[in-house]
Amino acid sequence: MGRVNPLDSFSALLTDEGRALLAGLRDHDPAQELATATRLRREHPAELVSAALGQARLRQRAVAKFGAEDAYRMFFTPNGVEQSTRRTVAVHRAARLAELGVRSVADLCCGIGGDAIAYARAGIRVLAVDRDPLTAEVARANAEALGLADLIEVRCEDVTETDTAAYDAVFVDPARRGGRGRIFDPEAYSPPLSWAVEAARKAPRAALKIAPGIPHEAIPEDAAAEWISDGGDVKEAVLWFGTEPGAMRATLLPSGASLSTTAPLPDPSVRPVGRYLYEPDGAVIRAHLVAEVAAELGGGLIDETIAYITADELRPTPYAAAYEITDELPFNLKKLKALLREREIGVLTVKKRGSAVEPEEIRRKVKLRGPNSATVLLTRVAGAPTMLVGAPASPPVGD
Repeated sequence: MGRVNPLDSFSALLTDEGRALLAGLRDHDPAQELATATRLRREHPAELVSAALGQARLRQRAVAKFGAEDAYRMFFTPNGVEQSTRRTVAVHRAARLAELGVRSVADLCCGIGGDAIAYARAGIRVLAVDRDPLTAEVARANAEALGLADLIEVRCEDVTETDTAAYDAVFVDPARRGGRGRIFDPEAYSPPLSWAVEAARKAPRAALKIAPGIPHEAIPEDAAAEWISDGGDVKEAVLWFGTEPGAMRATLLPSGASLSTTAPLPDPSVRPVGRYLYEPDGAVIRAHLVAEVAAELGGGLIDETIAYITADELRPTPYAAAYEITDELPFNLKKLKALLREREIGVLTVKKRGSAVEPEEIRRKVKLRGPNSATVLLTRVAGAPTMLVGAPASPPVGD
């Protein structure tokens, strides 16, 4: 049997028959796939049924990133679902470029077009480039499916050969996954980060999407860096060129709260655990802005190596979750069991930072019984393994 050409399979999905088949699979149950395939093959070519079922699975996975309204109109590849930008993050970045006066952008390594869609919806004209023929076709189909084809031009070519001189800005999203999984060396990205930086420097404005774990010493001096979290999870980092060199920024979605500085504060002092403990958002930690949040809260650190802030007052902040601490104990499982039993704790949340003990191990070993709930934070206080017991703190009345 000859191998099916992926481009031919995808093109078949764009026919009237293919689109109708996909529409009927919107609520498809993957557990029933064999029975569904058998039924559909009585009326449709086997290759088309296989392609449609694969696309239906991808659309269901994509709902988490793109929302149901878009995901069930768009087309995807397996890598496209995995590597594409979450819609909330793409919309944030597009709004930022629009605020900077950008009216046209060259989206290099565009993938299936998630960022290009956000730019176009922000009124920005887009040149979307990807060297993979199937991926480029999927991006083109997505622009058409969402009514944005007039604003998005898709080209299939090597981004290193793309002339971006006519565009207000450049956006580069290098591939950070290879045949063996995630790539951690920025010079092993495709294209390498050094090439992307040089491409950015040629444009009036530029944004480079990078892994959030990038070391600060790898950030070019003429770039600003932004770490973005969504719902508390750090999703990505962006290097900005043509904005504010040297700035470090943490942006929290969906609220849009943003904290930045070009002159970082010195590390906060270590102090005893107070009534309240604050857990900074991951974007704040990645951006090295814990000191700025500690200053805002009037707090200090519980340990010089741990990003937990402690204070005696409860102050509202979007940049950290607050806990009211009732007990501070040296790490001891027997003492924890006794305390939970005494407090009649039936629901326990276990968090860790700076501890080798896994939360699952704690939950497995303690016997929970009772109507109350609690949070235990496994950490270090002044270098000593410690258990902090408490509960999420409510904002002050009137704030």
